[in-house]
Amino acid sequence: MDDRSVVLNFLHFELCMLCLGSILFPCLHLAWHILKILCGVQHCSDEDSTTRPLLLVTASVDKMVLKKPLRVDTDLKIAGAVTYVGRSSIDIQIEVTQVDQDSNMPSDPITLTANFTFVARDSITGKSAPVNRLSPETEREKQLFREREARDKMRKRKREQKGVLENGIDKLHAEAERLNALLAEGRVFSDLPALADRNSILLKDTRLENSLICQPQQRNLHGRIFGGFLMHRAFELAFSTAYAFVGQRPCFLEVDHVDFLKPVDVGDFLRFKSCVLYTQLDSPEQPLVNVEVVAHVTRPELRRSEVSNTFHFTFTVSSDALKNGLKIRHVVPSTEEEARRILERMDAEGLFD
Repeated sequence: MDDRSVVLNFLHFELCMLCLGSILFPCLHLAWHILKILCGVQHCSDEDSTTRPLLLVTASVDKMVLKKPLRVDTDLKIAGAVTYVGRSSIDIQIEVTQVDQDSNMPSDPITLTANFTFVARDSITGKSAPVNRLSPETEREKQLFREREARDKMRKRKREQKGVLENGIDKLHAEAERLNALLAEGRVFSDLPALADRNSILLKDTRLENSLICQPQQRNLHGRIFGGFLMHRAFELAFSTAYAFVGQRPCFLEVDHVDFLKPVDVGDFLRFKSCVLYTQLDSPEQPLVNVEVVAHVTRPELRRSEVSNTFHFTFTVSSDALKNGLKIRHVVPSTEEEARRILERMDAEGLFD
C-alpha cells in the first residue's frame, strides 16, 4: 500500500484508518481463494490422473471480531494455514496482523482471526467426498488441531440436537412470555402512535435494501459467486443501515458465524435486505447496534426467492459522538415474526443465559 493513489481509495472520510468493507474483506477474499487452491492441491488429490477432481465448497465462516482499528499508513500482513481436516471438511485459519508503529508499548499485532470451513464434493454427483488427512507436527499445529476438532464435534452435536424440544410446556410458556414482552411496545406504536416512546423505533422503519445481477468477474474456479464478495456487499449494506440509524459513522466490531446455505451463480438476481435487529444500551460507554442482512437469490420467472446467507454484524459509535450527546434508540418489533428473529439472535448471543 505504498502507492498513495491506491491508498486514497481506501481512506476513511474522517479518520486515517482503513475502511473495513473496502480493504479487509477483499484481502480475506483473496487469501481465501489462494488457500482454497492450495488446499485443493494438497488435500484433495490422490495423484491419480483418472480420478475425478473434487469441488471445494465454502460451508461456513466463524465469527470474526476486529480487535483494534486498522490504519491506512501501516501495511497489513495476512497469513493462513490448514488447521483441521475431517472426513470431507477442511478448516483454514487466517490471521490479519498490523504492527502499531506509533506506540512505544509492545502490543499484540493480531488484528483479526478468521476461520473458514470448506467441504469437498464429488464434481459429478455433488455428494461429500473424502479428503487427505492432516498430520500436525509442531506444538502450535497440534493445539490448533485439537481446538478445531473439539469445535467440529460440538458443531455436530448441535446439529443432532437441533429441533429437539427441551423442558416441554415450560419452555413454550417462557417463550410466549418473552414474545409478548417484546411485542408490547410495538402494539403501542400500532394502536396509540401519539403515546409511543420517542426513544424507540419500529424495526421495519430501519430497513434498507439493494439488488444486483451477479457478474462473471465475481465467480470462483467452479463458476459460483465468491463467498467473500457476498460478505463484502453484505457489510456495505450493514454499515449503511447502522449509519442511517445512528446518524453518525458507526464503528465495526464483529460479524457472527456465517453459513452458506445456497450457492449463488453468475447471472443470479441477488437481493440484500437489512435491518437493525436490536440494540444493547446497557453499557453507556459502548452501546451496540446489531444489524441483520439477508441475501436472497430471486427468480422472478419461477416466482421464487431463496435465502442464500444471513449475516449478523455488530457496530458501536465513537466515544466523541457519545460525549456530544448522541442517543441511540431502542428497536421494537411490530410482528411476531420479527420478535422471534430477535429472540433467536439474543439466544445465539447468550443474552438470556
